[in-house]
Amino acid sequence: MSSTELPGARALSAAMAPKVATVHVADGEKLRSVSLPGLTLTVRSRPPARAGLAPALYVHGLGGSSQNWSALMARLEDVVDGEAIDLPGFGDSPPPDDGNYSVTGHARAVIRFLDASARGPVHLLGNSLGGAVCTRVAAVRPDLVRTLTLVSPALPELRVQRSAVPTALLAMPGVTGLFARMTKDWTAERRTRGVLALCYGDPSRVTDEALRHAVEEMERRMGLPYFWDAMTRSARGIVDAYTLGGQQGLWRQAERVLAPTLLVYGRKDQLISYRMARKAAVAFRGSRMLTLPDAGHVAMMEYPEAVAQAFRELLDDCGRS
Repeated sequence: MSSTELPGARALSAAMAPKVATVHVADGEKLRSVSLPGLTLTVRSRPPARAGLAPALYVHGLGGSSQNWSALMARLEDVVDGEAIDLPGFGDSPPPDDGNYSVTGHARAVIRFLDASARGPVHLLGNSLGGAVCTRVAAVRPDLVRTLTLVSPALPELRVQRSAVPTALLAMPGVTGLFARMTKDWTAERRTRGVLALCYGDPSRVTDEALRHAVEEMERRMGLPYFWDAMTRSARGIVDAYTLGGQQGLWRQAERVLAPTLLVYGRKDQLISYRMARKAAVAFRGSRMLTLPDAGHVAMMEYPEAVAQAFRELLDDCGRS
């Protein structure tokens, strides 16, 4: 058993009942709540086109939610049985009882969910923070991972690009409180447009409907008493993970990943430098690369068709298992 896995995680402590929430649910999707000791996760699922498809699990990035994967899930429902989780403290999942928002803490939540649901091994897909989390899961629990797909994974950079500095500063004590006070009069739409400008290569690609749903979600999240705490502690968790060396270092763990790996990078990413793509291609042995010249940080939202096609090719080479 890995140190990232907790004992007794193989049994759900409560029924997976549908959850009533104000979170947007796209046509064909369902939400449910999964309760584990000290942890409750909201899971977004999309019924597969047919029975017997291999399971897939999608893991979002910092400040995101399972909604970030809706477009890609819809395009892959004929090849995988997909589920996306809201990490603890994000989306519609409440904070973890132990307050652990480290990369290891989030990885532990993913492992506990997979062990409890008995869905593994899965095709594991992660973006940004979720990419770091999935890298750790694949390294310490290879039995749970069929393939690994990472979209702009948050792996350690020696020189963070300037546009990513404000996000990194969230990890510093007092900065979040100061920012919250400075922006207390900002509307949800202004905040949302700021996030889109940071995460998208071309924010104009966001439809009016998608913008409306994003603004509504921002309004909901800003009303949560733990919103800033989850953001701050998770940002700090990424920074802490960047400083770890030895066998716990994320690049060392990337080298230990055995699952066939697809790496997706956008050249217009303002949060994860494109120059890290080459290092990732070397670290993940035998990996394949998809480079999108006009994509930013969330390629699976900006260009879901291209990411879906690359994932299908990965499955074809793996015998669609």
